[in-house]
Formats: sequence, C-alpha cells, structure tokens
Amino acid sequence: MTRLLLGVTLERICKAVLLLCLLHFIIIMILYFDVYAQHLDFFSRFNARNASRAHPFSNSSRPNGTAPSYGPAGAEAPSPSTKPSTNQSATEKPLQPCQETPPGLVGRLLIEFSSPMSMERVQRENPDVRQGGKYTPPDCLPRQKVAILIPFRHREHHLKYWLHYLHPILRRQKVAYGIYIINQFGEDTFNRAKLLNVGFMEALKDDDEYDCFIFSDVDLIPMDDRNLYRCYEQPRHFAVGMDKFGFRLPYAGYFGGVSGLSKSQFLKINGFPNEYWGWGGEDDDIFNRISLNGMKVSRPDIRIGRYRMIKHERDKHNEPNPQRFTKIQNTKMTMKRDGISSLQYRLVEISRQPMYTNITVEIGRPPPRLARG
Repeated sequence: MTRLLLGVTLERICKAVLLLCLLHFIIIMILYFDVYAQHLDFFSRFNARNASRAHPFSNSSRPNGTAPSYGPAGAEAPSPSTKPSTNQSATEKPLQPCQETPPGLVGRLLIEFSSPMSMERVQRENPDVRQGGKYTPPDCLPRQKVAILIPFRHREHHLKYWLHYLHPILRRQKVAYGIYIINQFGEDTFNRAKLLNVGFMEALKDDDEYDCFIFSDVDLIPMDDRNLYRCYEQPRHFAVGMDKFGFRLPYAGYFGGVSGLSKSQFLKINGFPNEYWGWGGEDDDIFNRISLNGMKVSRPDIRIGRYRMIKHERDKHNEPNPQRFTKIQNTKMTMKRDGISSLQYRLVEISRQPMYTNITVEIGRPPPRLARG
C-alpha cells in the first residue's frame, strides 16, 4: 500500500515538473519574440528617422540653419544641386496646406512672470527655430509668411519672457514667421510708430515674401493660443482685453498693443505716422487711417483676445506726447504725406541672434516746439 502511494506521488511530481518545464519554455519563447520585435521596431524607426533627415522639407537638412527659399505659392523650392530619385518621388507625398484651425492648439494658457528666465533656456526650449528667430512648419505648407515687429529700447528682461511664450505659441499655430526687434539707437525721445515703419521696410529687405505683419509691444503676452497671429481680410486688432483694463476694450477705437496688417493694407494707409514722439496717440491715428481708407478693424472674441502685461515703470524719454490729441484730429490731412512714403532713418546694425533678428536704427529726434506767445 505504501509503495502504491509512493508511486502515485512520484507520478504527480513528474507531471508537475513537466508542466513547469513547458511553462518555462513558453515564457522563454514569448520573451524571445518580444525582444526580436523590439529590435525590428528600433531598426524601422532608425531608418524612418534617417529618411526624414534626408527629406527635402526638413529643417535639419539645411546647412548652418539657413532659411528655405519659397516659390510663388509659398512652397519651398528644391535645391538645384539635388534631384529626387524616381523611387523617392513615387513614395513621398507633397506637403498639404496647413489647416485653417491648427489641430495642436491648447486654448487658455497660464502666463506668469515670477520664474527666472534666460535666453539660454528659451533657446533650449525652441531647437527648431533657425538663426534670426525664423521658423517654418515642417509638416505643412503655411498659408502666409509673417514678420513680427517689436519696437524696442532697454527691455531685455521683457524680451526673454516674450520669446519664451511666443515661440511655442507660434509653432503650434503653424505660422511661418520671423521675429524682428527694432531697437531705437540713442536716448532721444522714443517713437514707437516710426520704429514699426522701419521694421516693415527692413523685414521686406530681409525677405520680400513677407505678406503679413504683426506689430507687438514687448510686454504683452497672449493668454490663449487660439488668438491666431495671421492677417485677415480686414486689419486685425489682437489685444482686445488686457489685464490692466480689466480684460475689456477701453474704447471702440482702441488699436493698441498688438495689431496686424497685410502688406497691401499697410501700404494702403501709407504705413504708420512718423511724427508721434513720446507715449500715446499713434494707435488712434492708425485706427483713423484704416477707417478713412474704407477698411474696418476686425477682432477676436473677447474671451480669446486676452493679454497679460509685464508690469513696469514708464520708460525714460517716453513721456506722454502733449501734441497727440491735436495730431489725431488732423489724420485726414497728414496721412498722405506722413508715413512710409516719408520715412527717413539710418541703419546702425543688424544682428541675427538665435531667437530673433535685432535691427538697431537711428530715427532722429522730435522737432523743437514753438514757444507760446
């Protein structure tokens, strides 16, 4: 009886060992095929990455980060020294136009200025931006080419935050853009509008295919990336609601902060006035020019056109212009002779930084005021 029980026990043990061996074999095979599949996936991704580097529309295929050249329809022209092979042209699909509403937008943004900011950080966060602050979407053909112009003097602290927030926003918006800082040379009275006229001229000298111009103060950050930085059928006012105004439009004719005009719209109003020295008035003059030329200002929804302003003291040599109210009343008489057609300035220096192009100019000083009486 004892021998019988011992035999049954041994049989059960043998069966258990066999089952364990079979289970071990199955697990080994699963692991083997999993590793083999990972190797196949790695090599396929490696080959795909190499193929993308060789893609004619890839930014990394351009030596020294040079800007692409564009054909009449905005498509990048192929290099004359390279010819695609028959197999390549048969498999690769041409880029499609970028969607009207980019799919990668996130909506409302958290904007804060308490964290320390540096140009090195901005550069690390935006590796796809080319020298001079230029970018072109790699996966679609942009519908416009946008020059963003910022009047500037002694605002390096603000500029870091502006670049930190705006570069990612513009990339998500699928904008082909270049950023130009128009720096006023010297310490004479500041002239925002004249600097923007200079920016328009110098941006076109840099690339005559710009067809849209965004004029932005350096201390204003959009709070929603659905506020698309592009040009529209009518001149565009982007900064509808600033935090300093309680996120409301201060008055119906307000056109300050951030605005956009196409090349044809800008030329139609003869650009901006050159004779507004000091703070205030030039935005109302521009609004008058738009209205007098039969155009209307368009705006985004107030919930989307919100902006945060970096708080700061008023700049030295940018005191309120006491003549601004008189000048605004005379826009109809002055706009044909005062503007892009009468612009005079001296170019001091052009410096292409990793995240922007700096244009330093000397724009003169205001004429002496006549003594009263």
